Order: sequence, then structure tokens, then C-alpha cells
Amino acid sequence: MPRFLHVGCGPKRKDQTVKAFASSEWEEVTLDIDKSVKPNLVDKLPELSQVESNSFDAVYSAHNIEHLYPHEVPLALKAMHRVLKPDGFVILTCPDLQTIGERLASGDIETPLYTSSSGPISPIDMMYGFRPSMKRGNLYMAHHTGFTIKSLGKACVGSGFSKFFGLRRPKRYDLWALATKAQMSDEKIQELGKIYLTPV
Repeated sequence: MPRFLHVGCGPKRKDQTVKAFASSEWEEVTLDIDKSVKPNLVDKLPELSQVESNSFDAVYSAHNIEHLYPHEVPLALKAMHRVLKPDGFVILTCPDLQTIGERLASGDIETPLYTSSSGPISPIDMMYGFRPSMKRGNLYMAHHTGFTIKSLGKACVGSGFSKFFGLRRPKRYDLWALATKAQMSDEKIQELGKIYLTPV
């Protein structure tokens, strides 16, 4: 059975990732810095020091990479690349700075763009981190960097991934991306994207 590493899982599990991973065909191994969410592995980006090299078929990391400092991003992506098997791939999601920028240009940074399970999300929350969580003391929620499709693709390829495919979801103000360890055609990675970039 193929395994995926759920990096920065928080309280979420495979049924809250993507449809393909939510099926019985994939085994999930959870990883988080916070012991209270009871992950399989207590570890953190950028190192993933507790994870063996070439040990996973996929890595899933939703809304984690923007919490790193810019100089940590290549280290984290290289760590994800390291823990993947030769034919493995990573799925990344994060806020879309390009879409957020269109709202910022209007001068409105506090009107909510949408409501998440944690509450209303405003442009300023997407830029700098979810303010209510940080106010309660969870400073892990602070954002230290951000991405467009172009910059995320450049970061992945620059960190050793052979192929990158990304999608913008303007109505959700986020990016979804898939990067592979092995080289493949545009058509093949687009096929993978159709399978694995479908949120639950």
C-alpha cells in the first residue's frame, strides 16, 4: 500500500486532504510539531529529521510552507524531496499572493474574503497569519513568506524537483501544486494533477 506523509497535519486527517488520499488505497502517516494533535511523528519543517530518506510515495503539506522564513523554504523542499521515493511527488497548498494582491490594491485588508472552519479570513490574515489564533498564543500561525504560482514553481525546481504543475483557485485565494521527483511529460503531470489536486 502506498504511503503519504501528512506534514503539519494539525488535527486534520486523510479524510480532510484530497479525494485520492482519503481513499482506502493510501496509508497516512501524520507529522506535526504539536504533540497535542497526536501525530504519528513529532517533527517539524524544514528538517524532517525524524523521517527516513526514500520512505514515502507522496508528501502532503497544506498551508505550512508560508509559515517558514524565506531562507528555510529551500531546506524544507529539499527535505520533502529527500523523504520521497524515486517516483514520489509532493502536494503543496498555500495562499495565492497574486489573488490577495488584487484585494490589497483596493486598500481593503480587513473585510473577510471567505469563512473557514476557524472563522472569517481577511487579506491581512492571509498575508501575516490568522490573527485570532496568534492572539490566543499560537504563534505557529504566523506567516513569514508567500508565493505566486511562478515563485512556488521556481522554488520547487530549484530544490531538486524535476517537474512542477500548479493551479490557482481565485475564489478560494489559494494555490495547489504538485511537484515530482522523476522527470515526466507535461501531459503526465497534468494527469497526476487531475487525480491528486482535488480537495475533499
